[in-house]
Amino acid sequence: MGLPLIGETYGFCTPHKSFSIGNFLQQRCSRYGKIFKSNIFGAPTIVSCDLELNTFVLQNEEKLFQSSYPKPVKNILGKHSLLLLTDFDRHKRFRSIEMSLINKFKCTPHFFSHLDKLCVSLMESWRGNQFILFFKQAKQFSFSMMLMSVLETEPGEPLGLELLKDFLTFMKGFVSIPINLPWTHHGKAIKARSRIASTLKQILKEKDSFNEIMLLKGKLSDVEKVSIVLDLLFAGFETTSGLLSLLVYFLAKSSQALQNLKDEHRTLRRKKKEGEPLNWEDYKQMEFTMMVINETLRCGNLVKFVLREAIKGYHIPAGWKILPIFSSMHLDPSLHENPSKFNPWRWTDPATSKKVTPFGGGLRMCPGSELAKLEAAFFLHHLVLNYSWTVKEDEYPMLCPYMDFPKGLLIALEAETTDL
Repeated sequence: MGLPLIGETYGFCTPHKSFSIGNFLQQRCSRYGKIFKSNIFGAPTIVSCDLELNTFVLQNEEKLFQSSYPKPVKNILGKHSLLLLTDFDRHKRFRSIEMSLINKFKCTPHFFSHLDKLCVSLMESWRGNQFILFFKQAKQFSFSMMLMSVLETEPGEPLGLELLKDFLTFMKGFVSIPINLPWTHHGKAIKARSRIASTLKQILKEKDSFNEIMLLKGKLSDVEKVSIVLDLLFAGFETTSGLLSLLVYFLAKSSQALQNLKDEHRTLRRKKKEGEPLNWEDYKQMEFTMMVINETLRCGNLVKFVLREAIKGYHIPAGWKILPIFSSMHLDPSLHENPSKFNPWRWTDPATSKKVTPFGGGLRMCPGSELAKLEAAFFLHHLVLNYSWTVKEDEYPMLCPYMDFPKGLLIALEAETTDL
């Protein structure tokens, strides 16, 4: 099962296009089937590309399986991170707090107003630009939105700019070689997290809305509060920026989907007064938009896998790791017709949703998944009404193992001139 100590980790983590399962999984599945043994991240591992087994694992969290990530991930995220907690009661409590915070700011008129203004501001900043590196713009947009929503901090403030700088350093270390030295990405990320924690402590002391929820949910230490906010920033930053970038990529390859999207949003805009921001009722009318978003998540594979450990030995020995591979389910020809094709219309079939798990599932499903979709829908509204765009042929999303655009997703912009 591979080389000593590292096993087949290198092969598993070798970068590949996100709309494919990569050579490693392709070769192993062809040889051994959809479920096979390996040694990944230094542990004996069952790799599952099977829908039924993956669903079983996700539905039996805390009963038969628990979260299990390598130590370097714990060093970066901190032991209180929702991703890493194995104590079921604490996980349930922390998740409840995060969901309460998300629902609190998502359901206020201020949230929609902030989101709409941020979208408009970004579109205006592109005027006169023929080319932009979209992936960077998406990261700045998503982080700015999280700053305003979670911390009520304006992105242009010095504090916000400093947080973004440290957060980008933090993110580089998350997927780096785990060598904790001052000049390595891993070492820099650990220091950046310490600075972020210090900044967040200062901000949280002044945020009444956050502290109200803390009081309702019981006393938390400063370290736990910081970890909760860092979880929200991490999830919002990665999920939203990645989703926006994948949307821009796939829509550039599908002129019919883009045209249908423009038609839907022109119809929606005609019903509103000039300059009137979108609201929750508008969002619920974006039927084709949601099909586009769901298909983008299926094709683009923001999250390739999760790491779990068997805690009760039945068919899988206790202590063994299990890797449910979501991307393999999304691109399985036995589950999806022509799976490599970007086809939003496949979502007219309700059964499609049962075969796609872009945000995981069960007790550990990403708490910010619906928020990411909402932000993406609002962003698309302004984008498709203001611009058309093309993507260079050598630009494509990579999984390494997390979704990335190594070249930054350079797009050519063309301002829309069609009247509503």
